[in-house]
Amino acid sequence: MKWWAPLLLFLLITGCSEPKSSLITPIPKGFETPIIPSDNHLTQEKISLGKKLFFDTRLSKNGNISCASCHQPQFAFADSSTVSIGTNGELGFRNTPSIINVAYKSLFHMDGGVRTLELQVLAPMIDTNELGSDFNAVLTYLKSDSAYLKMFAVAYDTSPSIYGLTRSIASYERSLIFGDSPYDRFILGDSLAIDDSQKRGYHLFTSDRLKCAQCHVGNLFSDFSFQNIGLAHQPNDSGRARITLKTKDAGKFVVPSLRNVAVTAPYMHDGSIRTLEEVILLLEQGGGSHKNKSELVSPFHLTSQERNDLIHFLESLTSAEWNKN
Repeated sequence: MKWWAPLLLFLLITGCSEPKSSLITPIPKGFETPIIPSDNHLTQEKISLGKKLFFDTRLSKNGNISCASCHQPQFAFADSSTVSIGTNGELGFRNTPSIINVAYKSLFHMDGGVRTLELQVLAPMIDTNELGSDFNAVLTYLKSDSAYLKMFAVAYDTSPSIYGLTRSIASYERSLIFGDSPYDRFILGDSLAIDDSQKRGYHLFTSDRLKCAQCHVGNLFSDFSFQNIGLAHQPNDSGRARITLKTKDAGKFVVPSLRNVAVTAPYMHDGSIRTLEEVILLLEQGGGSHKNKSELVSPFHLTSQERNDLIHFLESLTSAEWNKN
């Protein structure tokens, strides 16, 4: 891709009028209201348009995959593959993360290299290993579809545009806010929402002994810092160092949210770990041996029962409604 292409695309998606209607997406009890950009207020019209685009395979170069092909609703908008397969049959760069509760993030991609959700939408559309889109072809298609013509007019008071496409998909993704898991019901006072094993796992998770909650904290179970747990990384993917160009950041990736973690396997930035038990066993060993490994990662010991309790607790973080969206 030419060096000026990102700048051109940025210019294409700026500068358009805002609709008058507004919608605040339902916020789970105990969750804060996310900050919504002033140039892309949430409206039902934008969300509906974004959802239609999100599931439309015609946005890809070969008309064979959509955003939802990798961010699959049945896997909490993640993927069950190590890495996803793009429109040309080529493997993606990293494991596909869940986008549930993405409205609360301020940096995007596992290396934090993108600062807005609207701009993040562009990355997989341009990438030849993902949708590999030709925007002229995409706009020609959208402008030939009567349903899209009407929906863009209602949502943005324009004909189909890159501006409306990126902002409506971002709006749909911001609407995917869920915090209705058994754990949430337990925290809100329902003592029977989780069983005794999950309660023991919760106490382990929050204990000073394991220190999980040093990074996996808050409603989203992440502080969204960039950490290295000692895993080896590929030469072409140094994690946060790709953005900062600092050697101390090599191998650092954003701390993932643990919401719905039981249904988003495989794990890690490269999808190299298949099960939650394998993740826990790695952390029990004190992670890997990378020279930049975080000082927060240290060995601990669990009995088989404790390990099962911890896994059962993590399973209680699965929301009940996300797969209906």
